[in-house]
This record gives sequence, C-alpha cells and structure tokens, in this order.
Amino acid sequence: MENNYSNYDLDNLDIQILSILMNDASIPYTEIAKKLIVSGGTIHVRMKKMEELGIIKGSNLIINPQKVGFDITAFLGIYLEKGSQYSDAVSQLKEIKEVVELHYCTGQYSIFAKIICRDTVHLRKVLNEDIQSVQGIQRTETIISLEESIKRQISLV
Repeated sequence: MENNYSNYDLDNLDIQILSILMNDASIPYTEIAKKLIVSGGTIHVRMKKMEELGIIKGSNLIINPQKVGFDITAFLGIYLEKGSQYSDAVSQLKEIKEVVELHYCTGQYSIFAKIICRDTVHLRKVLNEDIQSVQGIQRTETIISLEESIKRQISLV
C-alpha cells in the first residue's frame, strides 16, 4: 500500500506504531514490540526519530470535561479590527484558560476558538469579561455545542 508520508520517510512499521499509540498512548513499548514482532529497542528508536522529526508532538491524558464539572463547550468566531492584530490577540487569548483551541482561519472570522466552561454563567463571564477585553477584537459570535458526536485523530492507514 502506497502512503503519502515521504516527507518524513515513514514506513509501514512507523505507521503501525503510530496507529497503536494514537489509539492508546499508555501501551508500553514492549507490548507494541510483541504485537509487531520487533524488539523493544526498535520501537524506542523509531519513536525517538519521529519525535525529533516533529511527527510526534507529545502525549497527554484526556479527561472528560463534563465529569469534572465543565458542561458547556462553545465555539467562538472572532472578528479582529485588523488582521495585523492577530499575534497580539493570540498572546492575550492564550492567557484565558477556558480557551482550549484557537485557529487562524479564512472565511468570515479571523479566529475560530473552542472554549470550555462550567455553565452558562461561567461562559457569560468568559465572553464578557475575558474575551471582549482582548485588544483588537471587534466582536464575536458564539455557537454552543449540544453534543460532541465525533472526536478522533487522523487515520494513517
């Protein structure tokens, strides 16, 4: 099977390793090695190489926000007064802990953000006191998510 990963020289073993870890990052290298019939050292060397190439950006623990009291997920379309204010706006938005994703985009918005809040009172505070105080933001449009139906990594196979 032909792949499109030639920029990084990923081979089938790299893709298999990544696919296993993308499904469950807690699997030990030794277990991956047994599944793929290679040595644990091979897995370690391959992982190190992919980290150095920037293919792997890290690993993290994923929690369910609702289980820890964060019931509102909202998407925010942000209009900037001027496109040149993007970098400054991003620097300020990074300081707002409820902003969990931020994208510079084409279309009607300059920035598209994902924010997670405890409830609508918390959301209102974040929007009115935190987001609107960011210099360069002209206005925002808020879309509240009712349900996250799909959340996944890209598929490498």
